Amino acid sequence: MNIMISGGTGFLGSALTHSFLAEGHKVLILTRGSRVLPGAQAVQWDGKTTQGWGHLVNKMDVVIHLSGKSLSSFPWTKATKQAFLDSRILPGLALGQAIREATQHPKVFVQASGINYYGLRGDLADETTSPADDFLASITIQWEDATKSVEELGVRRVIVRTAPVLARDGGLLGLMALPVRLFVGGPLGSGRQAMPWIHLADWVGSVRHLIANETTQGAYNLIAPTPTSNAEFNRTLASLLRRPYWFPTPAFLLRNVLGEMSVLILEGRFSQPKRLLDSGYKFQFPGPREALSDILK
Repeated sequence: MNIMISGGTGFLGSALTHSFLAEGHKVLILTRGSRVLPGAQAVQWDGKTTQGWGHLVNKMDVVIHLSGKSLSSFPWTKATKQAFLDSRILPGLALGQAIREATQHPKVFVQASGINYYGLRGDLADETTSPADDFLASITIQWEDATKSVEELGVRRVIVRTAPVLARDGGLLGLMALPVRLFVGGPLGSGRQAMPWIHLADWVGSVRHLIANETTQGAYNLIAPTPTSNAEFNRTLASLLRRPYWFPTPAFLLRNVLGEMSVLILEGRFSQPKRLLDSGYKFQFPGPREALSDILK
């Protein structure tokens, strides 16, 4: 297959690119930086127009939109929050325009998104749950809507609403493991809030599964199937690192240090991968102990 990826040199994009290349597929990465992954073709773009690359869509079987500034960027200033939106929406609009102008359309378009779509909630959401109306949900809604126009062209669009991804290098785990390694690990806030996650291998596997399965279309939650609380996750992490599990870090302290960004840690986002499981995907790492054991070995 010929595959185009925006954001292909990032944490998730790199893993997905390596997976495709390992099986002999051709990958073209749209990038604003100078980093080039061995084996992939890199094309410079400005992240908002089709100038210089739009015609290349004619050769693509798959187009994947992963571009987006990390929500872990600190602090959440007005400018940073605008960058969260612009870095997702403008590239999506450009990709949609390129596909509309193409003489040959890709078979499938993969649109990145997040489980923040459902809001900061304590109940168990699935793909039929209505979106929330907070800031994080508004980002995902606009991110998804930016490429909706490709569906009118008959392109199969798959939306991957992704939980925080766990891996040895990059992602959430390094940040969470640091206090544990320093012997001050424990629950964050009450510890009862949801701790959504997915192992990197399952994220890559899920995306590959959804591309290959021609019956899949629409939104899919990419999250481990075992609901996990913050306390359970940190307790498991401490056990595997052979470190003590102490008292909670007070919520007020995290709010004072992190500001608005603290909602990512202190508020729950329970959801389930119902449509992904129904489509036949089998998780390699369904529970936190299996996932963390694999990463930390």
